[in-house]
Amino acid sequence: MRIIILGPTASGKTELSIQLAEELQTSIISADSRQCYKHIDIGTAKPSKEELERVPHYNISTLELEEDDNAMELQRRARKWEKEILKDSDHVIYVGGSTLHIQSLIQPFNEMPEADETNIAKLEQRIEHEGLESLYELLRQIDPDYAKKMDGMNRQRIIRALDVWMQTGKPFSSFHQQGEIQPDDNTLVFGLKWPRQKLYNRINQRVDKMVEAGLVDEVKSILSDHPKDLQSLNTVGYQEIIKYLDGEWTLDKAIEKIKTSTRRYAKRQITWYKRWEFVHWLEVDGLSVQEMKEEILNRLN
Repeated sequence: MRIIILGPTASGKTELSIQLAEELQTSIISADSRQCYKHIDIGTAKPSKEELERVPHYNISTLELEEDDNAMELQRRARKWEKEILKDSDHVIYVGGSTLHIQSLIQPFNEMPEADETNIAKLEQRIEHEGLESLYELLRQIDPDYAKKMDGMNRQRIIRALDVWMQTGKPFSSFHQQGEIQPDDNTLVFGLKWPRQKLYNRINQRVDKMVEAGLVDEVKSILSDHPKDLQSLNTVGYQEIIKYLDGEWTLDKAIEKIKTSTRRYAKRQITWYKRWEFVHWLEVDGLSVQEMKEEILNRLN
């Protein structure tokens, strides 16, 4: 059985997934679009060393910061890992909040063409001369559905979507549109649901803890070995601290911006999940982790 635990950022997915994996004696595959990268640990809220030692995890610190990644690539990696896990266990647990990544696991996307380096070079050159905004406007014209789903002007995703369109003549979003999203009989999807204000309070508190845990020093360390314009660093928490280190913002302003951007991201996640009627929602505010785990186990039985 495939068990997917989704929820907005800061909703408590990590501890629940670990306790469930311990109970079922299985492993966890992260469906987070940033925890797959090495070095960006604090700002992505990766499981701690102690948590990672409790059960095997996949897709944590797998990629170098310079590597490109997307939901289709996760789908390919996860397919291999799942086969490996199910040799020794009856279940596999996926956990994450990245919407397209979760969707690719519930209902796999159609196969897309590999990247065309010639197209990419042309698009990069256009960015250099006209700015990223010009490509974003082109994407809005040819694929408004995908442009709406993106988290701002994401350079990597804009280039990838336009590359696919240049190769196939089809909008990038058409590879994701396979009718109504519906999990198969071997997949159960659970979601963690919080009252909106309580979730926002948790987000604010977690950002403060990230800063206390050394987020600024983590970013400084990364920038000592890597350029700041990497797509992997185009991430809430890192972009704001980079602006602080560049002298554009005070630290207080950067922290407030992280909180605001994270709350907005959580709101978008919740809006996306609401479309999926197959999600079994767990009211986190009224349940302990043990009670949520028991509810999931009851569904399995």
